[in-house]
Amino acid sequence: MYDVIIVGAGPAGISTSLYTKRANLNTLVIYKSIGNLEKVEKIENYYGFKEPISGKELYKIGVEQAKRIGVNFVYDEVVEIQKEQYFTVETINGKYEAKAVVLATGSSRKAPNIKGIKEFEGKGVSYCATCDAFFYRKKDVAVLGSGQYALHEAEELLPIVNSVTILTNGEEIVENRDFNLDIEVEFKKLKEIKGTTKVNEVQFDDDSKKLIDGVFVALGVASSSDLARKIGATIDEKNNIVVNSNMETTVPMLYACGDCTGGTLQIAKAVYEGMTAGLHIIKMLRKDIN
Repeated sequence: MYDVIIVGAGPAGISTSLYTKRANLNTLVIYKSIGNLEKVEKIENYYGFKEPISGKELYKIGVEQAKRIGVNFVYDEVVEIQKEQYFTVETINGKYEAKAVVLATGSSRKAPNIKGIKEFEGKGVSYCATCDAFFYRKKDVAVLGSGQYALHEAEELLPIVNSVTILTNGEEIVENRDFNLDIEVEFKKLKEIKGTTKVNEVQFDDDSKKLIDGVFVALGVASSSDLARKIGATIDEKNNIVVNSNMETTVPMLYACGDCTGGTLQIAKAVYEGMTAGLHIIKMLRKDIN
């Protein structure tokens, strides 16, 4: 059992870890990729660096700094978070328990550029199998994606729906674990998601069609917003996670910080929010001890 699990090793997540670990809280960071920071060639507006530094360099320094004080790290992909008395964070390769969880994986993905996907959001296009599977009982659905997150969403749907088809949209499917699901995999590129008042078919680039009652979007790695939505935290109209002044979401002891909360997408803002989350977690967990 960890005191706090942080999902993401960017400026927001590392900032949180520095505070919680120095307060002697057992802290784990689970991370899969650098995110948007990897694309930043030069950072010249962040305090403390005489010369410009790249996003990759800053990321590496942050991780090394946290490791030096004893923060634990696991390189893995988080696919779901659940909460009973404590949180259970499920990854591709394991499960971890914690009293508090911080989401800090950066901003959420944009919807893929496929005709019909925006028009049918909430009318057959969903971004959360856990949330919406119930509405597709005994129906035929598809999962759009080719990675571990898509496979996980298919597993969530399979006991409830009639059938699941994975739509890879021309990508090769990623299989880094046992894959024995009774599902169809369609590799053709998607042209359009179609319907009248709700989704009833998908059309491929070769103009072939497949009847389908719903499409669950699960591209790449689950974002902070995806994970927050699955556990029931409030997401705003811009797909940002809603937090209070302590960076706590509407789910108690679930925090979010950095780009996933919206606003100014700057490193300084991410570090500040990570600090704020860390200090509040320290306060809340010490209160429980006392």
